[in-house]
Amino acid sequence: MLIGICGKPNAGKSTFFSAATLVDVKIASYPFTTIDPNKGITYVRSPCPHVGIGAQCNPKNSKCEDGTRLIPMNLMDVAGLVPGAHTGKGLGNKFLDDLREADALIQIIDLSGKTDLEGRSCEWCDPADEISFLEEEISHWIAGIIKKHKDKIRGRGLEGLADALTGLNMTVDEVKNVVEKLGLEKERVSWSDDETLLFAGEIRKLSKPIVVAANKSDLPGARENLERLRERFPEKLIIPCSAAAELALRKAHEKGVISYVPGDNKFTITGNADEKQRKALERLGEIIAAEGSGVQRVIDEAAFNLLGLIVVYPVEDENKFSDHFGNVLPHAILLEKGKTPIDLAGKVHTDLAKNFICAINARTKMKVGKDYVLQKNDIIKIVANA
Repeated sequence: MLIGICGKPNAGKSTFFSAATLVDVKIASYPFTTIDPNKGITYVRSPCPHVGIGAQCNPKNSKCEDGTRLIPMNLMDVAGLVPGAHTGKGLGNKFLDDLREADALIQIIDLSGKTDLEGRSCEWCDPADEISFLEEEISHWIAGIIKKHKDKIRGRGLEGLADALTGLNMTVDEVKNVVEKLGLEKERVSWSDDETLLFAGEIRKLSKPIVVAANKSDLPGARENLERLRERFPEKLIIPCSAAAELALRKAHEKGVISYVPGDNKFTITGNADEKQRKALERLGEIIAAEGSGVQRVIDEAAFNLLGLIVVYPVEDENKFSDHFGNVLPHAILLEKGKTPIDLAGKVHTDLAKNFICAINARTKMKVGKDYVLQKNDIIKIVANA
């Protein structure tokens, strides 16, 4: 799974990406700082089951800090998008091509309203316009894909349409459901431009779900703007955040100045800090005191809400909750809701899936079959032929 960070230039995308991954990228207050997509690893948070089973975990593919499991997730920061991107304006074509890879999107907006849609400084610009134009650009982009392949689609109906949208991971059944929902003609798919754009908008919601990261929430006027956004877009997931604060906290933690778990609303000063550093840390403490910096919550919402992922722990010894080396809960695996033990087996090793016999729920010690629907924080032993 890959989450893409997107939005207009100069909204704080690169700062958010750096805070989430601690990867050094270009960060500057001018448009198009990022040209080529940056890729890195971030983490999603989940309560670690070791707290409930009474044994200390030994993570191998993830981290555990104070009972919180941090599980790796792929993250990508792409070039800034401006109005008219689908026609090639700015770096639009490159952005949209990069966007194709992402399973879900985090849209970074400037909640302070101090930059316009092209990333230039302004006295005040409505952040609501950022939300609207991104959706419009992606919808126009998808509509353009359909128009480009209209000759191939015509005569093949919905199968041809699904083939044209292969890059968006749309199935024939999903395409059919959208067409029927909108009451569109489905034999020849000879739609008007308005009908095509309407269909593209629905496909966008399915293939590129978006959580809005309302960045720079600590700046003057941001909270008032947040209330207006939530009134205008009550159906959208809009989370206030300060990427700059999160980046400062994670770097301070990395240097040993503080002890900080991403997503927490507090930290502890553990190293030597001079008076200037302490004042800066006090300011950061004030910013995150209520709900944290918001950056980690945005990432978690993208993974668990938009993508519908759960965390499952495969083990080899269901009694000790360990692998054959004795490591307790060594691996945390992210899977989509509705997946089964055989899907988990395939994530561990293809041979386990091929030779699958059954699974054992390590908590209950009961056997479960290949059709069992995995639940959040399940601890599962896979039983397979040698």
